Amino acid sequence: MPDSYLCSQCAEHLLLLEGGNEVLDEINPRSVVTSAKQDENMTRFLGKLASQEHREPKRPEIVFLPSVDFGLEISKQRLLAGNYSFIPDSMTTTEKILFLSSIIPFDCLLTVRALGGLLKFLGRRRIGVELEDYNVSVPILGFKKFVLTHLVSIDQDTYSVLQIFKSESHPSVYKVASGLKEGLSLFGILNRCHCKWGQKLLRLWFTRPTHDLGELNSRLDVIQFFLLPQNLDMAQMLHRLLGHIKNVPLILKRMKLSHTKVSDWQVLYKTVYSALGLRDACRSLPQSIQLFQDIAQEFSDDLHHIASLIGKVVDFEGSLAENRFTVLPNIDPEIDEKKRRLMGLPSFLTEVARKELENLDSRIPSCSVIYIPLIGFLLCIPRLPFMVEASDFEIEGLDFMFLSEEKLHYRSARTKELDALLGDLHCDIRDQETLLMYQLQCQVLARAAVLTRVLDLASRLDVLLALASAARDYGYSRPRYSPQLLGVRILNGRHPLMELCARTFVPNSAECGGDKGRIKVITGPNSSGKSIYLKQVGLITFMALVGSFVPAEEAEIGAVDAIFTRIHSCESISLGLSTFMIDLNQVAKAVNNATKQSLVLIDEFGKGTNTVDGLALLAAVLRHWLALGPMCPHIFVATNFLSLVQLQLLPQGPLVQYLGLAKGFRAGSRDIDDTLSPCISFKTMETCEDGDDLVFFYQVCEGIANASHASYTAAQAGLPGNLIARGKEVSDLIRSGKPIKPVKELLKEKQMENCQTLVDKFLKLDLEDPNLDLDIFMSQEVLPAATGIL
Repeated sequence: MPDSYLCSQCAEHLLLLEGGNEVLDEINPRSVVTSAKQDENMTRFLGKLASQEHREPKRPEIVFLPSVDFGLEISKQRLLAGNYSFIPDSMTTTEKILFLSSIIPFDCLLTVRALGGLLKFLGRRRIGVELEDYNVSVPILGFKKFVLTHLVSIDQDTYSVLQIFKSESHPSVYKVASGLKEGLSLFGILNRCHCKWGQKLLRLWFTRPTHDLGELNSRLDVIQFFLLPQNLDMAQMLHRLLGHIKNVPLILKRMKLSHTKVSDWQVLYKTVYSALGLRDACRSLPQSIQLFQDIAQEFSDDLHHIASLIGKVVDFEGSLAENRFTVLPNIDPEIDEKKRRLMGLPSFLTEVARKELENLDSRIPSCSVIYIPLIGFLLCIPRLPFMVEASDFEIEGLDFMFLSEEKLHYRSARTKELDALLGDLHCDIRDQETLLMYQLQCQVLARAAVLTRVLDLASRLDVLLALASAARDYGYSRPRYSPQLLGVRILNGRHPLMELCARTFVPNSAECGGDKGRIKVITGPNSSGKSIYLKQVGLITFMALVGSFVPAEEAEIGAVDAIFTRIHSCESISLGLSTFMIDLNQVAKAVNNATKQSLVLIDEFGKGTNTVDGLALLAAVLRHWLALGPMCPHIFVATNFLSLVQLQLLPQGPLVQYLGLAKGFRAGSRDIDDTLSPCISFKTMETCEDGDDLVFFYQVCEGIANASHASYTAAQAGLPGNLIARGKEVSDLIRSGKPIKPVKELLKEKQMENCQTLVDKFLKLDLEDPNLDLDIFMSQEVLPAATGIL
């Protein structure tokens, strides 16, 4: 996440924040701790904070720490060395890392740095231990993460497993500097933005999903407008104009530093004229849509003034030719006169050179008069054969200047007269044009606010046009938002990435909340589509929360405040966590933080350890959520643990929906009140056995799978048939409780090998050897081998 809002309970309202400027409306911090090195957003936020005189009981204290206190490595060390009352003292460093990793997202570097700075501040103030010895550190009672009320909390693991973002190494050797490109991801297929700032805004929306209905519906209104067939041409024209919106903040920064390039003026000119085109186009569009109204009103006549000034002053062709800022004719009469003189110099200097040659030694065949900026006018004579030493360069009436490329350069009376009469024309012109450029820069900078607003609104329009283009091509529909609905309802939803990769994709519906149950337990054979179904639900919900159309016939999204996942294990070498420990951390995040409005997706939890232990953990987690009653989150669980139902590990009661194979199960549970427990619904992936083949329909239906069909999946993976047959045989014996016996063919083959080994040893004996003891041979070789043979 781009922003971190972290608070230590022992310091009450102490807040550390980096890059945030919207937190004031959500919490009332006592202190704001930030880096002394601030970016533009942070400076604007602190200015807003300082200007709020009305805040009660008083304005928060602003504390600046050196940027080194926010270093990544030193922040990690502070976290591990902290005095945490909730961590037993007996824990080793490794155990402490494992414990903290379930609380602190170490893969989110900004959060780690923010926490490190906050701990540094607490250590300096020694809050709560002011009277203790200095070696007593500040006790930390716990961590609490603040999330803005309109944002949906999604951790890095969820972004990764749902493939919302996916970075890949760039195949081009010329891209080694950046090294990465966007792979097959949701961001990749929706990113059709034509300007750089549109791409940045789309990425920002993806990292900040929201449930602000006003904001979401305003985005959807624009997308729906551009999806109308009669508005396709308008959308394409606007997208072409947006392609000319460039990096205006960088240009304004260069203007402030007087480092403007010729290309900057060209880019700014195209940007401003494109913005005027966007304004004119939006004025013809329905003003009931807020974005069109904002562009029509806020793209003021200041833009026309900037474009007119640049167009009338800047000589783009001349500037490119000379690689510097030049102005058009008729802007400054003095500059025009000097340029006229400068352009007439060649013919004039030829005449001067002819007169100079008349006064030179007859041995000098030719000469020329040249003009060099910053030096002036010089007489140029070719070097003659007799001019060997420096003393040979002296000519009466001329002042020797320098030798270059076998030509001697001198000052004469006439060149000195030219310097006094004409002056340094080139530098004078350059200085005067630079002064005009500075004046033009001042005019542009005085209207920088409108240019910044152009960038904001243009990037927003670019993002919505990109989402509209994707919705049109992929057949997405508009989602609905129902704050009263706790959960999601999806009709014939599709996985936005899988449907692009598969020949055919079978849509599936999903509904949770209300009488449909808050917990969905999904079983089915391997490779039947359980994981895709879970990701599909998560992606459709996510897309709706960023204001995009979704791949479904219909989608109704309720109040969702967070999305938690345990689908794939993202291994962490740096933290030294095992795969199962990472699985536990992911589930622990959901257990500790999920609310009744959260969506939790769990796939194959418990498979990383002993089967019995994994099954017990899964059942315990589900029963914990069941015990929450109406506070239970919305949970989709995919599992191959069929014993979860067969062993009746989940409570059964009147509110538990069981529509498949639940006949004969116990009703009720002694430790959970069935009248308060949320509904459980059992789903399975529909399949059909056709002889030895298993046909997948990839359709979710009600019920429970009766087998995992692991042998069929093993055959698809290419395992030998005899291994698969033996696996099925052992599996059947385990289920029936019968002893597992070795394979007869393998047993006979082993016996023959032992017999042959014993015969070979006997044939090697020398029976005529008087030292041979056959009794020893019998006791050490024959009798032990007989046990394995018989």
